Amino acid sequence: MDNIESILTEHAEALNLTFTADQTAKFQTYMELLVEWNEKINLTAITEPKEVAVKHFLDSLTVLNATNIKPGARVIDVGTGAGFPGIPLKIMHSDIQLTLLDSLNKRLIFLKEVCTALKINVSLVHARAEEGGLQKPLREKFDLATARAVAPLNLLCEYCLPFIKVGGVFVAMKGPNCADEVENAKKAISLLGCELKEQKEFVLPDGSGRTLILIKKNKTTPDIYPRHGSKISKNPL
Repeated sequence: MDNIESILTEHAEALNLTFTADQTAKFQTYMELLVEWNEKINLTAITEPKEVAVKHFLDSLTVLNATNIKPGARVIDVGTGAGFPGIPLKIMHSDIQLTLLDSLNKRLIFLKEVCTALKINVSLVHARAEEGGLQKPLREKFDLATARAVAPLNLLCEYCLPFIKVGGVFVAMKGPNCADEVENAKKAISLLGCELKEQKEFVLPDGSGRTLILIKKNKTTPDIYPRHGSKISKNPL
């Protein structure tokens, strides 16, 4: 299998990143496990090493250029899937306290094997986002929440903003053209006690565009949110 170190280091400078040998070794192991497990369960349509490096790993790491993650920060990756962006962030910042939340248990079994192989300590939570946001150990406990390609932004806000503590930030990872999504989410952002902080745009090495939407929590989210998943989808804020 291709060595991922050269691919990552080739594009590191463009994204203002530097990798240690230990970090690139971890990304190599992660890629190999992703490809191996993808034959058993559907984790990703992207399995070619260069595409994994760019569209999964480097894409995930744009978060580091969008927001300052403080040492020891509590981070939750909502609807993490195959672990993006959470695990790449943990590889680069081993001191963060990372929680990976997903509704599909077989993905969490995969993630547990990845974390064991990489020797990283991560909390795995098997729950739907709207369930997790109501749980006392998770509600308003995180400095940073992330979500990547999970749902339209107005729905995503109700799923994710309840996890963030006051003063914390939610980073929604979106494609290049999301102005309408942002406009449609402004009511939800306000109702949930937050404000739109900024939008940052990136171009990945393959030429594809990314927009990271940063939303800051200013006050506690009302207890009635998040609602049941069917209400969120049928009657968005």
